[in-house]
Amino acid sequence: MPGPLQGRVLTVAADRLGAYPTIGSALLEAPDGAAVAIAAGTYAETLELNGRSITLQAEPGATVVLDGDGADWPTVRAVDGELTLRGLEVRAGGGMAVSVDRTVLTVEQCTVRSRTRPAISVHASSAFTVDRCTIKGAETGIVVEGASGRILDTVVTEISGDGIVVALGSDPLIRGCTISVCGGRGVYVYQYSRPELTDTEISSTGAEGVGVANGSTPIARRLSIHDTRGPAFTFSPGCGGTVEGCRTDNTGQPALAIETGATVEVVERASARPAEVGGPLDDLLSDLDEMVGLPGVKSEVHALVDEIQVNEWRRTAGLSIGGVSHHLIFAGAPGTGKTTVARLYGKLLKALGVLPHGSFTEVSRRDLVGQYIGHTAEKTAQVFEKSLGGVLFIDEAYTLSRSAGTGGDFGQEAIDALVKLMEDHRDEIAIIVAGYTGEMNDFLDANPGLASRFSKTIEFENYSADELLLITSRMVEGGDYHLDPAAAPPLTAYFDRIAGTPNFGNAREARRLVESIRKAQSQRLRKLGRLPTTEELRHLTSEDIHTAAG
Repeated sequence: MPGPLQGRVLTVAADRLGAYPTIGSALLEAPDGAAVAIAAGTYAETLELNGRSITLQAEPGATVVLDGDGADWPTVRAVDGELTLRGLEVRAGGGMAVSVDRTVLTVEQCTVRSRTRPAISVHASSAFTVDRCTIKGAETGIVVEGASGRILDTVVTEISGDGIVVALGSDPLIRGCTISVCGGRGVYVYQYSRPELTDTEISSTGAEGVGVANGSTPIARRLSIHDTRGPAFTFSPGCGGTVEGCRTDNTGQPALAIETGATVEVVERASARPAEVGGPLDDLLSDLDEMVGLPGVKSEVHALVDEIQVNEWRRTAGLSIGGVSHHLIFAGAPGTGKTTVARLYGKLLKALGVLPHGSFTEVSRRDLVGQYIGHTAEKTAQVFEKSLGGVLFIDEAYTLSRSAGTGGDFGQEAIDALVKLMEDHRDEIAIIVAGYTGEMNDFLDANPGLASRFSKTIEFENYSADELLLITSRMVEGGDYHLDPAAAPPLTAYFDRIAGTPNFGNAREARRLVESIRKAQSQRLRKLGRLPTTEELRHLTSEDIHTAAG
């Protein structure tokens, strides 16, 4: 029998036989992963999605208006899911046009309007993309709170308040945008946020072009800010960041207003300066060296950093250098620190000046492979675009190869798309593919050009029992617990016993064991019949270890 319906395309057209008459009626029957293709027309609907993975897109060439003008709540609201809006015009009246919480949001080639609230609000989301959109006629254009993502090639205009607001520690990339005709600031950054603003034009604002407050540290590169009532930039006390290669004209004075207590690096011209010895680079290498075990991995990463840094010094001196690929293969069993090292590698490349930011995007097969012809290439390109300027980490990449799939599988399409994208953007991204050593060899055989795109394979060895004991001790201390010294022998014996078992998870086993030890302690303390002391609440005994390791 066929499997569950996934990857379906449901058609909405009020006057078409066999189609759904409304978007809401289609969503009631759409399985997760479905795309809803909408015929031309105006749809007076508001949509609320909870825990759903859905794409809403206009049919080719169709003008589709999703009109929530009469409602006091969002036109489109999504929580705890994935939502893609493509080629739509979304209107709101008394509410927001698009509002998401803990949702992976993609808005492409859309026009979004709201009269009295933000046009787009993204809150507590791990990833979002607003790409080639027009945001118009809202109280605030885009609000990003506690989220990471990208706002690309988007026009924000005719906004009564601030064009873009970045808050609650958010770190989005804002690139290639035009922000104009705003009653407030062009971009307002506050609450310890750290966005990167690049190649963007800001003009005709009622206040400053970019306002920075509450301990925020943005990076602004190659901005053009002109015709603003306030300064081009204002930095409040306690803020920092970088202003590099920016142009200002006809702004309030001073163009760059840095208040006492703010620490801002101002670079007149954008430059590719080689990283200096010491400073953040050495701090990151120290973080690497402090990781438990992995001597071979540490040696390989140090060698890569040395080569990149010396090449930059040679370039500065006018000497020739060889081409260096920053794409890597991480081979080894699960739980050996591959993801942690990949994150650190991105930060190292940023510190070296190789990549503009150290962002890290982790994906697996389900994030790249679609359900119908052409869908996979589209999904892969979207993930790749989101990751430009940082690290794209593909876990269990071998599952994409033909030998890992069955007939009709689209994993090969993802590999072929990646090879092309890596060639077109060879200096703009670092891709790390990870998986078991043997299976990764099959992955490299899946496309003739794949092996040549990766400069090096780094082997991650299994942790020894002593190393797992040290990892466990660090986890315990990090949770404000104290491990009884008598617990070391039973812990080592436990790790020795499970090391050769199938599906051994290395550091994941240590994490699972710590959770079991905490549970055993809780059960023991509940039997005391009294309130435990602070020391008893912190203390993990050998009895707890024996109970957990069983």
